Amino acid sequence: MSKFIVFLTLLAFSVASLSAGTIAGKVTAKESGEALIGANVYLKGTTIGAATDEDGMFYIQVDDGNYTIVCDFVGYATIVKDITVDGDTKVDFALAEYLFAQTINVIADRARERETPVAFTNVEKAQIAERLGSRDIPLVLNTTPSVYATAQGGGAGDARVNIRGFNQRNVAIMINGVPVNDMENGWVYWSNWDGLGDASASIQIQRGLSAVNLATPSIGGTMNIITDPTAQKAGISYKNEIGSGEFSKQTLFLNTGLVDNKFALTLGGVRKKAPGFIDKAWTDAWAYYLGAAYQLNDRNRLEVYAVGAPQRHGQRSYALNAAAFDHDFARDELNYKEEWLSNPKLAEQGIRYNANWNSVSPTYTGKQYWNGSVNDRYSANYLMERENYYHKPIVNLNWYSQLSADLSVYTTIYYSGGQGGGTGTFGSLRYDTSLWQRVPDWNATIERNVANIDTLPGTSTPVKRSLGILRNSVNNQWTVGAIAKALYKVSDNLTTSFGLDWRTAEIEHYREVRDLLGGDYFYYTGNEFDTNPLQYYKKLGDKIDYDFTNTVNWIGGYAQGEYIMDQFTFYATTGVSAIKYDYINNFRKGADGNKLTAETDMITGFQLKGGASFRATRALDVFANAGFVSKVPIFDQVINDRNGTIAEDPVNEKFLSAEAGVNWRGLDNTLSTKANVYFTQWNDRASSIGVTNVDGSEGLIFLDGISSNHMGVELELAYQPVNFARLDAAASYGSWTYSDNV
Repeated sequence: MSKFIVFLTLLAFSVASLSAGTIAGKVTAKESGEALIGANVYLKGTTIGAATDEDGMFYIQVDDGNYTIVCDFVGYATIVKDITVDGDTKVDFALAEYLFAQTINVIADRARERETPVAFTNVEKAQIAERLGSRDIPLVLNTTPSVYATAQGGGAGDARVNIRGFNQRNVAIMINGVPVNDMENGWVYWSNWDGLGDASASIQIQRGLSAVNLATPSIGGTMNIITDPTAQKAGISYKNEIGSGEFSKQTLFLNTGLVDNKFALTLGGVRKKAPGFIDKAWTDAWAYYLGAAYQLNDRNRLEVYAVGAPQRHGQRSYALNAAAFDHDFARDELNYKEEWLSNPKLAEQGIRYNANWNSVSPTYTGKQYWNGSVNDRYSANYLMERENYYHKPIVNLNWYSQLSADLSVYTTIYYSGGQGGGTGTFGSLRYDTSLWQRVPDWNATIERNVANIDTLPGTSTPVKRSLGILRNSVNNQWTVGAIAKALYKVSDNLTTSFGLDWRTAEIEHYREVRDLLGGDYFYYTGNEFDTNPLQYYKKLGDKIDYDFTNTVNWIGGYAQGEYIMDQFTFYATTGVSAIKYDYINNFRKGADGNKLTAETDMITGFQLKGGASFRATRALDVFANAGFVSKVPIFDQVINDRNGTIAEDPVNEKFLSAEAGVNWRGLDNTLSTKANVYFTQWNDRASSIGVTNVDGSEGLIFLDGISSNHMGVELELAYQPVNFARLDAAASYGSWTYSDNV
């Protein structure tokens, strides 16, 4: 490693020697002194320039001579300077506010270096491009302490992320300040945001309770994804990517640049297709992005964002026989007997093995149904047991208004609508178990369905009645919401913020016949509103198993104060949220003979948190924060949406958290270190278990009283001895344990 560092250093100096001069400097906001990330610095009349890094620094190599250098950043006045370059030349810029600083950053509650007393990590655009490639966005975070992201089964968009031992239900995911966690259960489906990485300007991970003032599920942390539509220069960018598994992806972005200092537009499109590295985990996806900004006047600005990713992809289930992947692992770690492994039926398939597909005779020409229409199958030669298809666009309109020198208002109105679902089997199928792993035998299932002849009630018409089929589990939804924040500067030291957060969502859940697998109908009697025996015979697209509609209504508010004085920063936030759940079962009758319904009262939660930072020297600062959150349980912990049962007196989950850390820069500002410790106590952790009652009906047991403790230490290091070489390191140790056996 030491030799490698020396080599990089020598290489950097060799490259530097090829140019006679270097222009270097820092770009900051004139009012606050904060480094501006992503500001454009370029030589007028040339294509030579650079964007500032996470410290606001830029570096440009040129020959000695006289130049006009320009620095611009959206929301700030442009600065033009005439300079003479003679060797290494230092040029700094302090940009004055054009409208006001930190527009989208205010909506998104972005943490600031050496001020905001929370543990956080920034991943900027260049790092996203370098680290992410074409993978799901969470995978760019695996170099961040206490973050574990995985692609799970390997299907595109099936990734998940854990922070400090908390899964995505307790990690707030925000895009341009808008929370995108599912309104029912808090989960995030990354296939909905495929292509977003190409449009992301920055991702900030705030670990722990974070500085977010909305009542979002930011227990493990907050992931803030920021896209910036206001590219300073007009241009077109095209990227073509190829990879293993015949992966292919094309990305095209168009920028108008800043027109008349008023308008900017970015349009982007992505096409991704691959048969899949994991066997049959294929991808057929599109993605689009629109970002526009318009400066109405010196005090008002509008921004529009739209992002979506209509896609289909094959999946792989996650509970598979380990021996099918790796005999050595099964023998050495799981104690499989040698005679099991030597069984010729159990061949070692390797990491690409996928049990969720099987071949089908090309003579089978059955159609499939999804998204309201009959379609051709993805392949004529095989069928997928597990496939995901979904499109969930999100559109938000932001209005930033500076009412006076001390008062600004930030408002976001947004809409998100989702259509699609996932597939699986239903009824009785034939399976191939020769690999000690259940694999659907499509040909045998089709043969049995074709041979199962029935007669439609009241007729003499013979029909083929399917005993086993493919079904869709559909999740259609829409969400509308609004976030309003007012920032009032009480004095030079004290800034206050107040806000409201309103959202409502309606979600349809049902299953429908996707593929009859050779039959004409599937027989289903579970809908209590089917009164004619002919209605029991279901064809493509007909609903089966369940059909219910859930509604979630949310209202919240907060108040926050931040006090900055010399070397100290203090902040405190208090907030409250109230959630109401409604439920309609379209297959079951209530006591009045109409559709079964359930409705909860408003369930209230709250949060209290605060912290302080101390800038001991220009190189050293320390911080600490603590908070308490009473979180409303998710829909499934309140209402059993199979039978409409409401949990009696649902208990809020409670989180008590504390964190402390130190940040230090040294060795002539070439070494940056961050270290912190944390502790979170999670009480009344909600969980539920599905059961089958004695009468054969489905039930749900609500478990209360579960508690766990999450504690750990985190470390980040960055060493940059020269401008052209940098080494980063991150480490964390966590202890996440249950404290009770319920």
